[in-house]
Amino acid sequence: MQDNKDFLGTEPIGKGVTLLMQNKEDFLGTEPIGKLLFRLSIPTVVAQLINMLYNIVDRIYIGHIPGNGSLALTGVGVCMPIIMIVSAFAALVSSGGAPRASIYMGKRDNQSAEQILSNCFVLQIVVSFILTAVLLIWSEDILLAFGASENTISYAVDYMHIYAIGTLFVQLTLGMNAFITAQGFTTTSMISVLIGAICNITLDPIFIFGFHMGVKGAALATVLSQAVSTIWVIFFLCGKKTQLHLRKKYMHLEAKVIIPCVTLGLATFIMQASESVVTVCFNSSLLRYGGDIAVGAMTILTSVMQFAMLPLQGIAQGSQPISSYNYGAKNADRVKKTFRLLLTTCLTYSISLWAAVQLVPEIFVGIFTADASLVDFTAPMLKIYLGGLFLFGIQIACQMTFTSLGKAANSIIVAVVRKFVLLLPLIYIMPHMVSNPTTGVYMAEPIADIIAVLFTSVLFSVQFKKALAEIQK
Repeated sequence: MQDNKDFLGTEPIGKGVTLLMQNKEDFLGTEPIGKLLFRLSIPTVVAQLINMLYNIVDRIYIGHIPGNGSLALTGVGVCMPIIMIVSAFAALVSSGGAPRASIYMGKRDNQSAEQILSNCFVLQIVVSFILTAVLLIWSEDILLAFGASENTISYAVDYMHIYAIGTLFVQLTLGMNAFITAQGFTTTSMISVLIGAICNITLDPIFIFGFHMGVKGAALATVLSQAVSTIWVIFFLCGKKTQLHLRKKYMHLEAKVIIPCVTLGLATFIMQASESVVTVCFNSSLLRYGGDIAVGAMTILTSVMQFAMLPLQGIAQGSQPISSYNYGAKNADRVKKTFRLLLTTCLTYSISLWAAVQLVPEIFVGIFTADASLVDFTAPMLKIYLGGLFLFGIQIACQMTFTSLGKAANSIIVAVVRKFVLLLPLIYIMPHMVSNPTTGVYMAEPIADIIAVLFTSVLFSVQFKKALAEIQK
C-alpha cells in the first residue's frame, strides 16, 4: 500500500480528509511530467513482465512432466488463443472504463468516476459468467477448431475446464486493476500482479508434481493465484487508500454509463482478440509453405514480439492517468507535454530494440530454444518479422493517447486498419509476391506495421489538435 508520500512526493499532509484527498488528486495535474511518467510507468512495466510469467512458468513446468510433457505442453499451447480472448473481454470493459474514470477525476467529479467503476465491476461479473458457460459447454469444439489434435485434445480440455471455472477471477483481477492504475496507484497495481505470480510459481510444482495433477494442477494453480489477486484488488478498492470506491448503490448496469466505456474499450479488445485470429492465420499459411519448422519459428517470433511490446505497453499505460486526468481538467499544455514525452520515450525504446534485433537476432531466439536448426532458421526471419519495429513506438504512443482522451472511434479505426485491413490480407498476399513464400508470410508483419504507423500518424496529427482545441475553448 502507498502512503501520502507516494502520492505527493512530499511529506504527509495530515490536515483533514478534504485537503488530503484534494492533494492526492492534484499530483496528476501538478507534479513534473517527466518524474510522474517515470514513477507511474516503472511499476506498470514491471507488472507487464510479471504478468507474462504466468504463461511462461506454466509452460516450463508442464514441459517437464515425465513421459508426456511435450504433448501436454502442446495441448496447453492450443489454449493460449482462448485465454487471450478471455483477457480481451476484461480489456473491453476496463480499458475504456478506466480512462473515462480518470477524465471525470480531472473534472473533480469522483461521483461519476465511481459510477463507472461500479458499473464496470458488475458488467465484468456478467461477462465472466457467460464466458464460463461457453467454455465449459463448447471448449472441446473450440479447441479442435484452434488446432488441437487427437493426441493433445485431452490435455487442452483438462486445462481449459478448470481455467474456465476461474474466469471470474481473471476478469476481475485484470479489469479492476486497470482502475487502480488509472488513479495513479501503479505500485499497488503492480503488487496485485506480483501476488498472483508468486502464488502461481509456488503452487505450480506442488499441484503438478506433488499432487500428480499434471495439466489440471497447472490450471488450478493459475485459478487460485488469480483468486488471491482478486481479493487484494477488491479490498483495495473498498479501502481507505483508494480515491475511487466500489459503491453498492452504483452496482447496477446503466446504459448511459457502460456503453461509452465499452465503445472506448473496443479498440483494445480488437487488438487483443485479433491476436488469436492472426495466430491461426499465420500458422495455417506457414504450415502450407514452410511446414512444422516455420510454425515453430512463428511461436518464437510472436513470443519475442510480445516480450518486446511489454515495456512499450507499460510505458504507455503509465501515461494514461496523466493524459486522461489533465484532459478532464482542461490542461492542454500538460496533455501536449505528456504526449511528447511518451512519444520520445517509446520511439527511443523501439529504435534501440530494433537495432539490437537486427545486429544479434540469435540472442533473442536463443532465449526460447536451444535447437540449433531452429535457431538458424528463425534468426533471419526475426530480422524480417520485426523489420518495422523501429517505428512502432509512434503507433503505441498515438493509440494510447487516443484512448486516454476518450476518442473511441479513432482508437477503433487504428486497431481495425492495422489488423484486419492490412495484416490479415497481407498474410495471404505476400507469399505470392516474393520468390520464397515462407519469407513472404513473415514479411506481412513489418509491411502492415509501417503502413499502419503512417496512417496512425496522419490521423493523430489531425485529431489531437481537434481534441486540444475542444478543451481550450
